[in-house]
Amino acid sequence: MVKLIFMKTPFNKVLYIGFLLIGLYQAFFSKDYMQAAASLGIGMAFDPFNPEQKWNERPTWQKAVLIIHLAFVAAMFGFGIGLNDK
Repeated sequence: MVKLIFMKTPFNKVLYIGFLLIGLYQAFFSKDYMQAAASLGIGMAFDPFNPEQKWNERPTWQKAVLIIHLAFVAAMFGFGIGLNDK
């Protein structure tokens, strides 16, 4: 079953989800917000949707997912700077 999922799923989606999960773990369990921002930011490099599709041609929900992801990266970066400012 796992082999079938990986065979049908493009590698970008697997990397995107992997970095997303690592970033969420670092943010919520390790409380390492700078590392979470880095992992989530790297995850954005692996576009989970069709990377050859132009931004203007993407559906609104795909744009929303990517913008929310970017906002979460910025929030983690802000937490990392703000909470480590002693």
